[in-house]
Amino acid sequence: MIDESDKQIIRVLNKDARLSYREIAQMLNLSVGTVSHRIKRMEEKGIIKGYVPSIDPEKVGYELRAIIYLNISKGKMRDVEEQIVGYNNIVGVYDVTGDFDAVVIGRFVNRRQLNDFVKEIQTIEYVERTNTSVILEVLKEDILVDI
Repeated sequence: MIDESDKQIIRVLNKDARLSYREIAQMLNLSVGTVSHRIKRMEEKGIIKGYVPSIDPEKVGYELRAIIYLNISKGKMRDVEEQIVGYNNIVGVYDVTGDFDAVVIGRFVNRRQLNDFVKEIQTIEYVERTNTSVILEVLKEDILVDI
């Protein structure tokens, strides 16, 4: 799937995705053409899905994070999840094992916004039960894949 050179390129991009192909090539002792080709190939294969700035949610007004656990009627999980993924402040929707069927992770401006969101998803057809945990402190939150 990927070799050591691809891994090195990904590690460099994880630190600073704004570097030019030339800068990456110099850092890794590769040709610019090799770096360009490898990055384009990884993009085409979906290994590299995009480039986004790392934003501190609290500094842009999202002071509250929450984990919302859902019980969903049998056979209706995908229907419910597809409705929830459309909310801009939702950062993750997961199928899980255990006492709940799905987990939603979201960022909220304040308690009122969280409260309104939870009440809204409770009105979605097939949502049987929710359980919400407010995140008190974030010790690590990283979307980077360390390879």
